[in-house]
Amino acid sequence: MNQSVQNASSQPIIQLNNVCKAYEDRAVLQDISFSVKPGEILAVIGPSGVGKSTILRLISELEPADKGEIITTEKKIGMAFQYSALLNSYTVAENIAFALHDSKFSEEEIAALVHETLDLVELDEFYDSMPDKLSGGQQKRVSFARAIIGNPKIILYDEPTAGLDPITSTLIEDYILKLSKRLKAASIVVTHQLSTIRRTADRIICLFKGGIVWEGAVSQLDTDQNEYIRQFIDGKPDGPFTSHH
Repeated sequence: MNQSVQNASSQPIIQLNNVCKAYEDRAVLQDISFSVKPGEILAVIGPSGVGKSTILRLISELEPADKGEIITTEKKIGMAFQYSALLNSYTVAENIAFALHDSKFSEEEIAALVHETLDLVELDEFYDSMPDKLSGGQQKRVSFARAIIGNPKIILYDEPTAGLDPITSTLIEDYILKLSKRLKAASIVVTHQLSTIRRTADRIICLFKGGIVWEGAVSQLDTDQNEYIRQFIDGKPDGPFTSHH
């Protein structure tokens, strides 16, 4: 579990108040409210299609909310996409530098920043490599480097360990913790992986049918008797997620 949380009096960096989002006639999020503080890692869990990734898109302003309020006290937001989303015709360095394309840095300063950021995720040797020469785990780490090169205080991770083997997943989880501690960022991790939840998160919200059906600390996972969290943790086919379909 992440130990870098600031004291309880620190003000949230991210605040959602009664946020709603619908696509055509399907309400995905209905009156969602939560906050994330500096240095805190929030895991967002729930079945597929309940709006977990939508929350990330709303916070990063890739999409607007229909109703409600999203307050971010920091405007620098880094996002690591589920499938790395690297540009295959660009080198690793060019992919990372792309996040600084509208900055005031010189080419020399950008190169130094890219080296520094790649060193942080232990991939500086791949500076001039093409993305297709990297493993899936290495591509994830490059996407992390691109997400953090602007020194963001908000980092959003969409399924960061999806499709990775257990050893690589553990490595990626280590980097999530490392970056949280290094940047003192407010982080949100959308994931289905129990190991990622247990190893990285401080707090969890579970989504279903447009709302938050459970919220609590990681330490509560094994003892809380909430029917939604029990089905999610135990992985049983019978439970509220499936009976409501």
